[in-house]
Amino acid sequence: MDMAHVTADQVDLVLLATSSPDDTFGSACQVQALLGAKQAAAFDITAACSGFVVAMNTAAQFIRTGTYKNIVVIGADCLSRYVDWRDRSTCILFGDASGAVVMQAQSGDCALLGSCMRSDGTGHKHLQACYEGQGHGMKATSEQDASSMSSFHNITMNGQEVFRFAVRAVPDVIEGALVDAGLAKADVDWLVMHQANQRILKAAAERLHIPMDRVVSNLNEYGNTSAASIPLALDEAVRAGSIQKGDVIASAGFGAGLTWAGAIYRWG
Repeated sequence: MDMAHVTADQVDLVLLATSSPDDTFGSACQVQALLGAKQAAAFDITAACSGFVVAMNTAAQFIRTGTYKNIVVIGADCLSRYVDWRDRSTCILFGDASGAVVMQAQSGDCALLGSCMRSDGTGHKHLQACYEGQGHGMKATSEQDASSMSSFHNITMNGQEVFRFAVRAVPDVIEGALVDAGLAKADVDWLVMHQANQRILKAAAERLHIPMDRVVSNLNEYGNTSAASIPLALDEAVRAGSIQKGDVIASAGFGAGLTWAGAIYRWG
């Protein structure tokens, strides 16, 4: 908000992309209150590691229709709450972080040039953290268990299947977003993807013919921070002076659901 010169009373909407809210009913309203954005609506978006891109695409629709002018889009996750620290197939991968952007109405073309979103619920079994109830996700109602605390299982992941899915899904939504934007791969200046796996970043860059020195990566610093990974990487690249005003950025998120989403946007 400081970077965008937007004050709390100018914020119309707060979108919080998270899969690990402090409150099951959502945490966006708590953020709205802490910001002092008294005029803003607020709600959570749950789309796992695709959440930030889904939230950006959602915000763009409110701006294009003239409903809102200033929208704070946040990606934040604390997946350390849901990892089994004895399971090295997951616990060494995930980190906790948050990041945000301000999306604003402007004269002329919308800065979000194109988007594409997909889901496939049949792949849910490959990456999940399900409710720990009996039967079909229902809480036990027996005398002994009726008042027991509710809880969720730790994250379970089939890494090989998620990798196969990601290397196919990421280029799919970026190419779809490019078509929506009326742009070609050669028009992309930077690739800022969900930071899940360095091999996935490399495979996607190769398929899209984007050189690795134009791929923003901070995976080695923070791990997989789910919905926070794209804004975290974007912020570092902007503050380092790598991404400049007017640059065209391709972003893609992918993860549990299964969900995957892409966006093409012009920075600044």
